[in-house]
Amino acid sequence: MPAKEPQPTVRVPHQPVSLRTVPRDQHGISRKNISPNALRVLYRLRDAGFQAYLVGGAVRDLLLGGHPKDFDVATDATPEQVKQQFRNCRLIGRRFRLAHVVFGPETIEVATFRAHVDDGSGDRHVVDGRIVRDNVYGSIEEDAVRRDFTVNALYYAVEDFSVRDYVGGFADIEQRCLRLIGDAEQRYREDPVRMLRAVRLAAKLGFRIEDSAWAAIATLAPLIADAAPARLFDELLKLFMSGHAHESFRWLEASGLLHFLLPSTAAVMEGRDGTMPALIENALLSTDERMLGGKSVTPAFLLAALLWPAVRAREAQLRTQGSDPQLALTKAANQVVQEQVRLISIPKRFSIPMLEIWALQHRFTQLTRKKVVRLMAHPRFRAAFDFLLLRGEEEPALAETIAWWQDAVAKEPHEAAGALVPPVSATPAVRKRRRRKKRDGGPLPPAES
Repeated sequence: MPAKEPQPTVRVPHQPVSLRTVPRDQHGISRKNISPNALRVLYRLRDAGFQAYLVGGAVRDLLLGGHPKDFDVATDATPEQVKQQFRNCRLIGRRFRLAHVVFGPETIEVATFRAHVDDGSGDRHVVDGRIVRDNVYGSIEEDAVRRDFTVNALYYAVEDFSVRDYVGGFADIEQRCLRLIGDAEQRYREDPVRMLRAVRLAAKLGFRIEDSAWAAIATLAPLIADAAPARLFDELLKLFMSGHAHESFRWLEASGLLHFLLPSTAAVMEGRDGTMPALIENALLSTDERMLGGKSVTPAFLLAALLWPAVRAREAQLRTQGSDPQLALTKAANQVVQEQVRLISIPKRFSIPMLEIWALQHRFTQLTRKKVVRLMAHPRFRAAFDFLLLRGEEEPALAETIAWWQDAVAKEPHEAAGALVPPVSATPAVRKRRRRKKRDGGPLPPAES
């Protein structure tokens, strides 16, 4: 059997590795803020003779006084060895082989330390500098320099409750700085989605992005188009559905990434000097308020708001080209959505409600009893009405319509329809005088008076 040919190696990031151990009395992480299930995984792997550390965003957020929802573990145990320790474990992933240890609704993700050099014994595949598969295992030092940002390369050890820092991440947390590990351009080329992650973390944490990492985004932003559309949708949800949508939008616009993520929205922003359309800004702020208040939010509504100005602009363009006014909005909406889904894989369970929210807007001005009842019975009525309220912020002509509907939504549909003043009813049909057939042999009889 021929020997396996080694895959192209990923260059070692130019990052000095020097272990700094931060003892318990010099950091604020307490085990009471760590998931008991994550601790269970850490202790069992340690007791089985493996190294195991809490790692990544959970350690970062705990150091910042936050309360992370997700807890990841890094270990020198292979995925198969992890599975041997936990009956409630399943192995997932092809690009990155991972172990998921499932405790009811909570899943603890366990990853094996990754190396940066493939001698042919591992499983790595690189295309045009991008890592498309990486299952080459190594040491904790190698694992640290393979991570994206220094603040995400911190390891919490349960044996002495210390934080292990190999790349200066602890100091960057104190300075509130996002710094890439290694050469910024190289790391972005390996995985262009890191640029979106940079602006998302900056928005979430209130950090600044280190100068070289920020400058490289302006040059390499077009590489976002090379990322898988499904991954981009996942990143879009993290950007806008984590309680920091407004700040994330500002970072996307300032970095130039918005043009490659939501190009039709970016076109609307051109020439506005960073000011957002009122509808978009209010939708972002409302989403943040609802997320932070523990209320439900659907991506369909926010995406409808983000793309609405582009839809209206396209509608106006179609009308000037002679398109039927009744069909212009529908055609514009379909065109904008079709262009967007080529970049981001928006599932139909979100794109269809978006189209329905838009399509219902013109029906709010049709105040006949029958149409009011039918509109209020529509499954998307509430979302469409909330969208109408957002539109009112920048469309004063809708004020009277909105006032009527605000009163109507407090009533039953038939009660609201009956409150139309003046009553709207169908135009009485004009009775045609029936022409009588001519009788045989004589003229028509005179019409009755």
